[in-house]
Amino acid sequence: MQYNKVEISGVNTSKLKVLSEDKKMELLKRVKAGDKAAREELIQGNLRLVLSVIQKFMSRGTPPDDLFQVGVVGLIKAIDNFDVSLDVRFSTYAVPMIMGELRRFLRDDAPIRVSRSMRDLAYKAMQAREKLMNEQNNEPTAKDISKEIGVPQSEVVFALESISEPVSIYEPVYSNTGDALYMLDQLGDSESDEGWIDELLLRDAIKMLSDREKNILYLRFYQGKTQVEVADEIGISQAQVSRLEKNALSRIKSKV
Repeated sequence: MQYNKVEISGVNTSKLKVLSEDKKMELLKRVKAGDKAAREELIQGNLRLVLSVIQKFMSRGTPPDDLFQVGVVGLIKAIDNFDVSLDVRFSTYAVPMIMGELRRFLRDDAPIRVSRSMRDLAYKAMQAREKLMNEQNNEPTAKDISKEIGVPQSEVVFALESISEPVSIYEPVYSNTGDALYMLDQLGDSESDEGWIDELLLRDAIKMLSDREKNILYLRFYQGKTQVEVADEIGISQAQVSRLEKNALSRIKSKV
């Protein structure tokens, strides 16, 4: 399907009407009073808003008809939950609701399934990130987010990585007037499946570690900190860091 198609889900987008803010508020008040006709008019009068929001999700490969239908669900939720006593434009409230519904649909429809608890942690971390960005006016670190939501730093990193979108191996990662360097060029040339099998085994082995062990390995090998620096950060002795690191690595090796 083309993105600029005139008809989506049986709706002729070239004939969608637009309501004024005053008309929207009038209809919203009638909806709160139980007027079903006003609710239907409000839905029809905001379909163009749904259409504008789904443009941001067109590159995901999902048919526009599906996106539009999901967006309408978000619109209906916004109508049903909008508080007419607040001095807020309806579109200001509706757009995040529509986008949230679309993100949930795309997340749940993804080929790679992520556990509910991991997704919840990831979105909690993203909310904390937005809050800290607004407060600090700069990008917060994983450590900042960890402290904000009271979750080990390693868990924050794992959760955020779990919901990140896969990258195409044909996506250019560098180009400087010459031939582009693609993600494929960065991958090793393996003649067997042993590489990715080992990676899966490694991931499973890491999952069995305690939060403290995961955090130590993250700080040591992801951030490149010394055992002394790790000890200072998590509040234990360097000897304890050394022992926990050694035990964690031994357990991983026994499983891989």
